[in-house]
Amino acid sequence: MADTYTQIHIQVIFVVKNRQCLIRKTWKDSLYKYITGIVQNHGHKVLAINGVGDHVHLFFGLRVTQSLSDLMRQVKGDSSEWINKEGFTKSKFRWQPGYAAFSYSKDAVQNVINYIKRQEEHHKKKTLLEEYLEFLDYFEVEYDERYLFVPVL
Repeated sequence: MADTYTQIHIQVIFVVKNRQCLIRKTWKDSLYKYITGIVQNHGHKVLAINGVGDHVHLFFGLRVTQSLSDLMRQVKGDSSEWINKEGFTKSKFRWQPGYAAFSYSKDAVQNVINYIKRQEEHHKKKTLLEEYLEFLDYFEVEYDERYLFVPVL
């Protein structure tokens, strides 16, 4: 085969350290544009990005030229460095270690995009932890509750 052909759609959820609501409406769009730039600069295609004060949902087409773990290390590292450089928070900004990642078939893409676009509305009814546990249960991911999140301080 002369080329590699893939269709891999991934939703990643990553959380602010200690689940603090530090992502403000005044700069979240700039953050999303910055993260989109990181993803696109690595050859992947962002399909949707949104979140609320304590976490981000990123949905993208993953190219096989880079591993998911390498991309997420880049996204989280570069974006936290950028947030700190811009002075958006009073204290040092950091992301929680780890992330959740889920794959989707092509026929689910629009539903996932719509879900991510409605994050603010969605989180008026559900907490991050409730949402996160629903994802883990739906995708039948085994987990140890002791390691889901660093406790809120």
